[in-house]
Amino acid sequence: MALKIRLARGGAKKRPFYRIVVADARAPRDGRFIEKIGTFNPLLARDHAERVVLDVEKAKEWLAKGAQPTDRVLRFLDAAGIAKRPARNNPIKGLPGKKAQERIEAKRMAEEEARSAGEAAAG
Repeated sequence: MALKIRLARGGAKKRPFYRIVVADARAPRDGRFIEKIGTFNPLLARDHAERVVLDVEKAKEWLAKGAQPTDRVLRFLDAAGIAKRPARNNPIKGLPGKKAQERIEAKRMAEEEARSAGEAAAG
């Protein structure tokens, strides 16, 4: 049975509140879970003490048993000093798309042509 440490959404509409749970990977997001190991309230300020409440001992036990945390939960575990989250680096993501690059190239070519025509007329 593949176990996940993930968030299960609760709370009202537009007022999210999450439980950090250990669940079977095949179970629905808000469905059956094995154990609740903490809570996450995204409406609180980032530096608020009750924004992320995590039972560190239970988290360590489940990680030792092979439970895989989701990316968001891994961030919480990294902040608590339990697990290390590798930094992600995708330098290609910041580049403009193909059409934007074509527009930039066309603009550059037009500027070069205007500059060379201006030099020819002046000289």
